[in-house]
Amino acid sequence: MKFDQPRRRDFIALVGSIVVAPWPMPVTAQQRPATPVVGLLSFGSPEAGAPFFAALLDGLKEGGFVDGRNVSVTSRWAQGRRERLSALASELVALNVDVLVASSPYAAVAARDATRTIPIVFMATDPVALGLVASYNRPGGNLTGITGLNDTLIPKRLELLRELMPKATSLVLLINPENPNAVSQLSDALAAARSSGHTVQALEARTESEIGSAFARLVERRVDALVVVGDAFFVSQRDQIVALAARNALPAIYDTPDFAAAGGLISYGSNLRDSIRLTGVYASKILAGARPADLPVQQPTRFELVINLKTAKALGIEIPPTLLARADRVIE
Repeated sequence: MKFDQPRRRDFIALVGSIVVAPWPMPVTAQQRPATPVVGLLSFGSPEAGAPFFAALLDGLKEGGFVDGRNVSVTSRWAQGRRERLSALASELVALNVDVLVASSPYAAVAARDATRTIPIVFMATDPVALGLVASYNRPGGNLTGITGLNDTLIPKRLELLRELMPKATSLVLLINPENPNAVSQLSDALAAARSSGHTVQALEARTESEIGSAFARLVERRVDALVVVGDAFFVSQRDQIVALAARNALPAIYDTPDFAAAGGLISYGSNLRDSIRLTGVYASKILAGARPADLPVQQPTRFELVINLKTAKALGIEIPPTLLARADRVIE
């Protein structure tokens, strides 16, 4: 095709205008924002989880990251419904968060299944058995975190009950069968009970209504005391559990100080808030460039014994002076 001179100039001008015109860049969900984002995946509710969310922010701050200043923290809450965790984990993955914090074994498993690339910091008992890490010292992959070891303390809690109530012989374990560690929890508890001379029955509860039904059954059985086995769902329902124990005048021992603070008689275990704070510290290390595979899973070095004297008085239980002397905190 042959152009005369004027038409040729027009064509070149047209092509030039097309070439230099800016081409709009597509915005996709995979583009990272300028400010790094930490995503929290929680089994509980924003209301019950508020102290733990604050602890996460404290941990991030320790590492130099302040929410709203140089990091953005977004959260997803399952409201105690385990079946929602998978979809919520996928939402955080779609946001392409820089670090995903999973605050329970349920959440950790859902997060692991949702991504093999985004770094995950978890809180979970026995993460090796759950398949979250290869080992405590060398996690491997994209996960690391904090383990509470609370499930291994059931024998110690039974010892404390024996000291507190030497005449108690029959116990009930409240356990969530959906807990990833439920089988080992029950096995360890039964073995510990046999060693301590207690007669133990187990009652299962996985929903709020099942907790109420379990308490109705254990009252009928006229047991001496209750052992609440560690579980994220039970922590989220701590007010309900403590209230039911008080209403039925049932002495109970729990795994975290949050139960005793809510009115429970006695608790022994690691501090959940401190563990969540440590997940924030680990998340800040990852934001600063560390790899999860190089961060060993942290284990607690201290366990807290908390006694609620007000509840003991309401139950007519006199706390032995030797037990009071060993308590890390006494609530009056």
